[in-house]
Amino acid sequence: MSRLLHRLFALCGLVLVGGAGLATPVLAEPLRIVAFGDSLAAGYGLPASQAFPVRLQAALRAKGHEVVIENAGVSGDTTSAGLARLDWSIPEGTDGVILELGANDALRGLDPAIPEKSLDAILARLKARGIPVLLAGMQAPPNLGAAYQKRFDGLYARLAQKYGVPLYPFFLDGVAGNTAMNQSDGVHPTAAGVEIIVERMLPAVEAFLATLKAGAPAAGGGGPASGGPNPG
Repeated sequence: MSRLLHRLFALCGLVLVGGAGLATPVLAEPLRIVAFGDSLAAGYGLPASQAFPVRLQAALRAKGHEVVIENAGVSGDTTSAGLARLDWSIPEGTDGVILELGANDALRGLDPAIPEKSLDAILARLKARGIPVLLAGMQAPPNLGAAYQKRFDGLYARLAQKYGVPLYPFFLDGVAGNTAMNQSDGVHPTAAGVEIIVERMLPAVEAFLATLKAGAPAAGGGGPASGGPNPG
């Protein structure tokens, strides 16, 4: 009889607590994800409740995922600035990172070798810490010329392949260049724009979460690529 009861508790995901003999459910700890980026992650010009990490967390929870998305976006950050604050921005206990950086490098017309070197260092450091990454790509503004665009846009795929991390090709897919989805500065998404970003990125994030839950290294990539100007 006692063996039968034990199996029933196991099937129900219950454990006995203390000597009181009371059963309580075993609850899984939520996955802790850090959205590490610039103003696009920080939610520049928007109430905190409408920032990308908050809206992404809400969308994931609505689909049954136990997850906490921390906002580690800093407006104005280049990839080099992100590298400089990486260690204290990604706390111990982080299960995964959504890496969104590079827009400000492109807007400033920096040599693409600079963001590639900084992102390479960020990915290497996170890999050394055993923290999986979902890399969000950026695209250079068309006014910088086709040659610059080719060098800049291609660096994300190269790094994703080098480190075996999933790549979402363009963070601003469906929003860049759409005046209805951007604030008056023309470069930062409105609340509606953030919802578009979350909607389009959600499948890639869910696939990323699946690898974290399985305890396997995230690999591959997914998500639509799209052209358009790139905010910082």
